[in-house]
Amino acid sequence: MPTVVMFHSAYGLRPAVHAAAERLREAGHEVHTPDLYGGRSADTVEDGMAIKDEIGRDELLRRAVAATAPLSERGVVYAGFSLGAAIAQNLALADVRARGLLLLHGTSDIAENASVDELPVQLHVADPDPFEPHDWLNAWYLRMRRAGAEVEVHRYAGAGHLYTDPGLPDHDEEAAERTWRTALDFLADLGDPEDR
Repeated sequence: MPTVVMFHSAYGLRPAVHAAAERLREAGHEVHTPDLYGGRSADTVEDGMAIKDEIGRDELLRRAVAATAPLSERGVVYAGFSLGAAIAQNLALADVRARGLLLLHGTSDIAENASVDELPVQLHVADPDPFEPHDWLNAWYLRMRRAGAEVEVHRYAGAGHLYTDPGLPDHDEEAAERTWRTALDFLADLGDPEDR
């Protein structure tokens, strides 16, 4: 079973992230949940964005790289929620040993020269999602495919942006359950990197 590194959203390392990690552990995965905020978390998206902006994008990426560097040699699956998904995407596209990319509620820009070798990517997103509009997602999908990724997109009609978090107003229990079932199947199918 692949090792998973799961990055939190702009809210910080909330109980929902620990619960998701535990769910993956119960399926046999080793899961790491780096705290990019250094112990801080937020109750509102505004407070979370303030923490994110105070730390800065470059520092968040530096912390994420530092957290995953000891693990990357074995080939990991990068995963994340919203902001954490954007961070996971950046790291996965830069890591030739990445075994997969699991994106929950978020994506990121893709460099024009990005190139991967059939990297398995699975995205779960609300439909509609104000942070991930259709035009953006369509363009993102095409750029990821052009970079060489194998991409699946799963949309959840009527769900809120961070619908997998039971502690937030966005939560949608049915959509969250469908997401985790699909994500666990995705992870189980990744197998050994030598087999890809």
